[in-house]
Formats: sequence, C-alpha cells, structure tokens
Amino acid sequence: MNISHRQDQKNLVSTTNPKYSLFLLLCFGLLSLLFLIPGRFNHSEQSASTVPNQDKQCLESITKFGFDLSMFHIEEGKILRNDYLGKLLTGCGINQQCISSLADKAKNVFSVTKIQPGKKYAFVSADSCGKPNYFVYEPNAWSYIVYKLGDHPEVSVVNRPIKTEIVFEEGHITSSLWDAMSDKGITLPLISLMENALGSQIDFYHVQQGDSFRLIYETKSINDEIVNVGNLIGAYFKNESKEYYAIYYEGGKQKGYYDLKGSATKKSFLKSPVEIGYISSRYSLNRMHPILKYRRPHLGTDYAARYGAPIRAVAAGTIEDAQKRGGNGLYVKIRHDKTYETQYLHMSKLGAGIHAGTRVSQGQTIGYVGSSGLSTGPHCCFRFWKNGKQVNHLKENFPDPEPMAKEDITKYFQYRDVIVDHLKKGETEALSIPFELPSSDSCKNAQGLIRS
Repeated sequence: MNISHRQDQKNLVSTTNPKYSLFLLLCFGLLSLLFLIPGRFNHSEQSASTVPNQDKQCLESITKFGFDLSMFHIEEGKILRNDYLGKLLTGCGINQQCISSLADKAKNVFSVTKIQPGKKYAFVSADSCGKPNYFVYEPNAWSYIVYKLGDHPEVSVVNRPIKTEIVFEEGHITSSLWDAMSDKGITLPLISLMENALGSQIDFYHVQQGDSFRLIYETKSINDEIVNVGNLIGAYFKNESKEYYAIYYEGGKQKGYYDLKGSATKKSFLKSPVEIGYISSRYSLNRMHPILKYRRPHLGTDYAARYGAPIRAVAAGTIEDAQKRGGNGLYVKIRHDKTYETQYLHMSKLGAGIHAGTRVSQGQTIGYVGSSGLSTGPHCCFRFWKNGKQVNHLKENFPDPEPMAKEDITKYFQYRDVIVDHLKKGETEALSIPFELPSSDSCKNAQGLIRS
C-alpha cells in the first residue's frame, strides 16, 4: 500500500511537470488535426452531395448563347465607334488568315460589315486565359450571330424563342394622348398601330380631356421580357362623345381594319403625315412668316414633331420628286392619281429606297422630320394639291373605301361581336382568332421596346 501510494504521488508529480504538460498539449493538437479537420472536409463533401438533384441540374444547365457556363468563360462588351470585327479579333490574338476566312464564310449568313456601334457582343473561351473560341454578336433582341473561330470557321444565326400573348389595355386622356398611353407603358409601336387603324376616322391632334381608348393586341416576349408589340387586333376610341371601332379581319377578299358596319376604317388618305406631334401652323392665305417677317400665303399645314420622327405617305402613289431645294429644304412629292398630289417639306433625310419613280404604299415611311430649308424647328410642312391647286386638306371630304362584299359580311359580324364583347369586358381570356394573323415586322422596325 505504501509503495502504491508513493507511485501515485510520483505519477502526480510527473504530470505536473511543465515539459510533460507541453507534450500532452502537442498530442492533443495532433489529435485535433487528425480528427476534427478531416471531419470538416467530410462535412463539406456531404453538403455538396446532399444538394437536391434538381438544383444540381439547374446549376449544370446554366447557359448563355447556348454555351454551358461551367465549361466556357464569356466576356461581354459593346461595339464602339470605329470598331470592326477584324480590329476586335486582332486584339485577342486571332491571326489575319482566320479573320479573312471568317469574313468569307459570313458573307451569305451575316456579313461582318453589318456589325454596328452600340450593339452588344461577347467573346466565348474554353480557357479563360487563352484565345476566344467564339465571337457572338447581338444585332437585336430576338436573335444573335455565333462566329466560330479557328482553322475551320463557321457562322450561324440563332433565333431566340418568342412568346406571343394577347393582352388588353385601356386609358383615359387627362392632358394628351401621348401622356395617357405613356402612363400605361404603351410605346410608339402600339400608338403607331392604333393611329394607322383609326387615323382616317379620328383627328388625333384634337383629342381632348375625357377621351378614352381600349385596345386588344399582341405582345412579343423573350425570356419573359416584352420586347415589342405584334398585331393590333381590336381598338376602341371615344372622342367628343363619339365612339369609333377598328377590328382587324381577314376573310374572303377582305383584309385589314373594319368598323362596326363592315366598312374599311382606312380611307383613301390619312389625316396626317406624322404619327406623334401637333399642328404648329395651319393653312393660311395671309400668314406672318416666322423667318422672313412679312405676310404671305402659307399653303400647307405644319406638323411639329421630334427630330427624326418618321414621315409617312398619306396615300399610295408614285414619287415625283425627292430632292433638296431652296426654302423647302429636303422634300418628297407624290402623285397619287389624276386628281391628288402631296408634298412633304423640311426633312432631315429620305426613307430607304425613296427616289423619283418609286411606288409607295399608304403609311410607308418616305422620310424623317427635320428642319432643313427655311425652318425654325423640326416639323413637316405638308402640302396638298387637288387638280393642280394647293388646298387645305383638313377641309377635304375624301371618298369612302369600297364596302365589304355581301358574302363576307355575315362572318365578319360574328367575329366583330366577339372582339367588341372582349373590348367592353376588358379581358382577353379564351379569345381565339379564326384566322392566322399576319407575321409582324414591328419588332424589327420599332424603336419603342427593343433593347439594343
């Protein structure tokens, strides 16, 4: 017993020895490294392995321009002024031979000369530190061009899937039509469609407080983002207690917008050559000229509008003259028939393909608002000839269009009732169109919702 007790005392003494305590501390630290830290790594692996399969699939399927982002590096930018594809690719180490081959290959698909400043682009690389394998160019919201680089270049156009929906919108005018529609998020393309449908019935420059509108139309969306409007299906406008309808219909020989009686809403002449603006000076035989400062006849109607706004032909016809001359500035003159001619002055530039001899359709863009010639600001001076004499077009009574054929009127009335009912109820649920709506190019031409 005494020996054992002394041994215990010896052990107690030895464990209190500072060197022995340090040894135990080191052992404990080593055990921590062996067990605790590996445990942490095992936990991390377990956490990764317990990510639900669905989430893992989502992570694995994240792509852009069709490239898996877990495998490719994408560097995006915008084309700057004076940039061109050769310059961009050379800066990334792509040799001239590859660039020339690519330009050759692209000619019949999407030429590299079509690349414009302000548009988006991206370099796609398999190795983030290496040369790009692909160049992607976005000319618009609904498509992109993939240029494959390397010894065997390829070029392809990829169209993004577009979702089309039929929607309803309404509004009340408290100040101006533009403000009322802008407050609803309605932009220029839809306003343009409405004015084209109703422009022969309503003078949109004289809408007033208390007027209202209702519209049924298509929207075009990409990745749940509305990029533009498609077709206007039905429109209602209340102006000075009068109600107007325009319903798009195709059947038999009929194609276009019609009112409740089945008459085409478009007359032979539109009321205005510009869509958004206001009359700044009327037809007058004794007007004080704002620049020359003396009175003389003003045989036209001035429509003030934003610089660069489209100017449209008020009726179908043939271009007689398109040039820049004197106080008229840059102008276009159109012969419509044996009786009528129209002229559009002070343009900033002509529309595409507009020159003497060109045949144009009603509503076609023939030029853009400017301030060329004798002008104090951007506007279109619109002049109207009848039998060789300039007249006030706002006082002209133009002939009504041909009535709908009798064999088509019954079917139209059935369809009309459906659209009018939806316009009154303010909804589009279960609305079906019994004919195929025309494919719309408004996405390509409009400036409202398109993102560059």
